[in-house]
Amino acid sequence: MIQTQSQWATLLFLAIFLGGGWIVLSQEEVSQPASSITLTEAPIVGHLAPDFTLQTPLGETVVLSEITARAGVQGQPVILNFWASWCGPCRIEMPDLQQTSMKYNGRVAVIGVNQGENNQAITQFGNEFSVTYPLLNDQDQTVNNTYQVNSLPTTIFIDTDGIVREVQIGIITKAVLEDRIEQLILEVE
Repeated sequence: MIQTQSQWATLLFLAIFLGGGWIVLSQEEVSQPASSITLTEAPIVGHLAPDFTLQTPLGETVVLSEITARAGVQGQPVILNFWASWCGPCRIEMPDLQQTSMKYNGRVAVIGVNQGENNQAITQFGNEFSVTYPLLNDQDQTVNNTYQVNSLPTTIFIDTDGIVREVQIGIITKAVLEDRIEQLILEVE
């Protein structure tokens, strides 16, 4: 029995020794230069929101950094809502977004970013819900991908300095929407 335990201990030691040696010998050296590695911006709470430029179906251009204070001028908080006309939850929250946009007009910018639909679908949706804030066309979904939008609706709260304060995935109620806006406004005052 003593001999059997000794044999097991020897085999275990040999397996550990050979396994460790294999790990060391099989490592590959990284040959990719550090300069070719790029980091993708994403909406990370506490960090700068990725800038973008998109157009409305009527051809008006909206640049996020022109709304926030990146240029050193006092900006507006931004409520960035990612949506699509086929999205049931987006349709449910749209009236609350519109009412909130009207209530805080001039103090907060509400912006809708459509997920890959054509101008006609965006215009029809805007007309159906009497939307007065900008609905932007992200036809190739560049902004959706930059913001890593995987679920609709997604709402991002951005302060006057262009810093992401919160990312809300799913339907947002009017009460929560107004609460977050009031917090953003208090930061300014």
